[in-house]
Amino acid sequence: MESIGVLMACPMNPYLEQELHKRFTLHRFWKVPDKSTFLTTHCNSIRAVVGNASAGADAQLIEALPKLEIVASFSVGLDKIDLAKCKEKGIRVTNTPDVLTEDVADLAIGLMLAVLRKLCESDRYVRSGKWKKGNYMLTTKFTGKRVGIIGLGRIGMAIAKRAEAFSCPISYHSRTEKTETKYKYYPSVVELAANCDILVVACSLTEETRHIVNRKVIDALGAKGVLINIGRGPHVDEPELVSALVERRIGGAGLDVFEHEPEVPEELFGLDNVVLLPHVGSGTVETRKAMADLVLGNLEAHFLNKPLLTPVV
Repeated sequence: MESIGVLMACPMNPYLEQELHKRFTLHRFWKVPDKSTFLTTHCNSIRAVVGNASAGADAQLIEALPKLEIVASFSVGLDKIDLAKCKEKGIRVTNTPDVLTEDVADLAIGLMLAVLRKLCESDRYVRSGKWKKGNYMLTTKFTGKRVGIIGLGRIGMAIAKRAEAFSCPISYHSRTEKTETKYKYYPSVVELAANCDILVVACSLTEETRHIVNRKVIDALGAKGVLINIGRGPHVDEPELVSALVERRIGGAGLDVFEHEPEVPEELFGLDNVVLLPHVGSGTVETRKAMADLVLGNLEAHFLNKPLLTPVV
């Protein structure tokens, strides 16, 4: 398979990059100065694209690669891939579900604790020497808080199970009611937000879920409510969230994702009611290796005419 051209859309994982280089003819797209000329030169040799949550395969790239057979995403999300165009051209698409579920769910709980118990602020309080001058302020209890989840898929369910261990009542909103679960269903996100203390975004990013958390939802969550986003940045109307946090119309937020990554609104940097992370939901050594192995396994299965491990299209 060494002669098969694989285009890696952006830097994502050293182990994955190393293994792709060993097994295929690897092209690192981010290192190409003139992308248009490169695509014209290599359009007939590139048969696979590897992308992630930052860069994938849009319609323009797909059209530029007439021999493209498969797009393998080093991510569970597919919003950077033009799925309709892939279906139209018979291009296979895979992602990395399940292997990152536990890490993302763990981080969601960590963000809840960090925001409510002000863990980051407490750490800074000790480091700055302020503890010598007096005890830190009282914070907010997590156990028993009402947790509302937008999107009760693999990750949403994993978050719910973890939150239940903290005696948190669980409710949710999704496209359809899940009859197999005992959790309370709300037909709208506004109703969900109005009936929870912590609102978690855990759905896929589509045109329908873009800005699913808007001003109405934020206002429904209220001055004591906390927003946790481990989904995608564009799920949230970011300017509305920033103003709500600055004006204290919302209690706090734990954010692993942002609308224009890696750009983060500077207004958030000085706030003590928000915890900011650099999109590290699946960022453990163990999980990133498992994700890389899944990408490699899907590519090898495709080119050996075997069933794909995690097919999407």
